[in-house]
This record gives sequence, C-alpha cells and structure tokens, in this order.
Amino acid sequence: MAKVTFREERCKGCGQCIIACPKKIITFAKGLNEKGYHPATVTDEKMSECIGCASCGRMCPDLVITVEK
Repeated sequence: MAKVTFREERCKGCGQCIIACPKKIITFAKGLNEKGYHPATVTDEKMSECIGCASCGRMCPDLVITVEK
C-alpha cells in the first residue's frame, strides 16, 4: 500500500492532482488552508486504494505531494 502526503498549507487548489489520479481518490478538503484555498487531500478510507503511481505528484506545480510506497 502506498501513502500520499499533501502539504495542505502550500496547496493552491488547482485540481491537477485530482485530474491525474487514475483511481480518482483525491478530493478537495472541505476546510480552507491558510491561503484561503480548499487543498487537495485523500481521506484515510481512500488511502488503501492508492496504487503509488505518483501521477498526482508529477502533476503538482507546487511540489505539495509526496508519494511513498
């Protein structure tokens, strides 16, 4: 199982990671970060579905996402 970590305080909410995720497990958080954006996130329930492809991290323009296998 892979683990995806988002540095939510740096996320601008562009949604590129959501589009790139082949499993469609990334969503926008309900709350706002310090910059006033809804950051991208993966819920604990969906984390087990992550295949560790790192497509989300490659698409992120702000290097917000870390994928660990």
